[in-house]
Order: sequence, then structure tokens, then C-alpha cells
Amino acid sequence: MITIRDRNERGPTKTDWLDSKHNFSFGYYQDPNHMGFGPLRVLNEDKVKPGAGFGRHPHSDMEIVSYVLDGGLEHKDSMGTGSVIEPGDIQRMSAGTGVTHSEYNASETEPVHFLQIWFLPEKTGIKPSYDQRSIDREATQNTFKLVMSPDGREDTMTINQDIDFYVGRLNGSQPVQFKAGNGRIQWVQIARGAVDLNDKTLRAGDGAAIREEDTLFFDNAADAEILLFDMADIRFI
Repeated sequence: MITIRDRNERGPTKTDWLDSKHNFSFGYYQDPNHMGFGPLRVLNEDKVKPGAGFGRHPHSDMEIVSYVLDGGLEHKDSMGTGSVIEPGDIQRMSAGTGVTHSEYNASETEPVHFLQIWFLPEKTGIKPSYDQRSIDREATQNTFKLVMSPDGREDTMTINQDIDFYVGRLNGSQPVQFKAGNGRIQWVQIARGAVDLNDKTLRAGDGAAIREEDTLFFDNAADAEILLFDMADIRFI
């Protein structure tokens, strides 16, 4: 079963410096029909104006992933980590027992466009940690490249939850299949372009919640950049 989360039906937050779209309830946007999917709790598409951003604020017991599409996102936290996340980079922060951080547009002239993704952790009360990697673009061409996993296999980043996180860039030259794990669920988020998923057309900003599908068929891609989360079927409460 594939349930489409239409890009135009996401919850909005718009200020003088932030344009954000929420797949799930977040902040002032509350929708009991969209509270999360499995361990996936937040998936926001954020556009931040030059020089602006999120001031220092706290988190605990949450796995937080940032994926930049355009521009640069400057990150600083109470662990002493400071970096700029750019397109092709992926960042993971395990908030654990507690961490404070800030996220600002690193440019004074250009906007930053990124996805902010939060997962409920498998274990609470862990020591906070941070990781950032660059994704080999060639390794994601017309396939789904594993970039994050709970056990760090295939030299991936680790995450404190039973989630395999893949990135794919499909150009439509060939169909691509993804074999879903038995008893697992998937979320597909279209970051750019368009693609047909099991004969359902998805465009940039669309998401898809997937249950009980053995194989995902991606076809007719038009410069599609896709995030795919293959997750344990943990019911969100």
C-alpha cells in the first residue's frame, strides 16, 4: 500500500526569514492524521534567507538528520562541533541526554534550502554524538546508495534506530527497483525532479508512506533526487 503525502497539502510555517513545509505535525501546525510514520517523526523542507537561521536551542532523545539541497547550512553545537553542510553532505546528530545547537544560513547573499529529518531513537539517554559525511554522487546514479544504518555496514554513518537510509539520483535512462525488507515499512521523499513509483507519479516535495510492498519500481525519472528510508515497523504513539 502506497499513500501519497502531496507536497501542496503539507503544513506551512512562513516568517520574514523562513519558508518551511511540514510533512508531519510540527510547531504550530498540528494534524492528528499526520503525526509521524514509524520512527520518522519530522520531515521539514526549509528555505532560509541569507544570514538568518535557527538560534541556539535544545534537543534530547532524538536522531536529527540534515540534508542540504542548495546553499550552505552552518551548524554549531554544545559538543564543540562546528561545520558548514553543503549539497552532497549529510549530517546526523544524536541528541541523547541533551544537546543545544544552532543552524544558520552560511551565506549573506544566497538562500539555503535543506531537509530537516527527525527520527525517534531506539534507545533513550545515550551520549550525544555527531557525524557528517559527503556522499559520492557517482555512487547514487541510477541506484539507491546506502548512506546511514544502525550497524554502520558498508562504511555508512550510524544512527540510533533500525533505519536504513538510501539516496538515489535517477535520470530516467533505466528503471530502478528497490527490494523492501520483509515486515518493514518505507518512506520515499522526492527532493528534486519527478519519478513514477509503482505507477504513481511523484514530484519534488511529494512523499510516500509505504507498507506491505515487496518491491518498489521507480521509472520515468526526470532528474529525480530521492531519499528512501527503510524502517522497522514501529507504530508511532
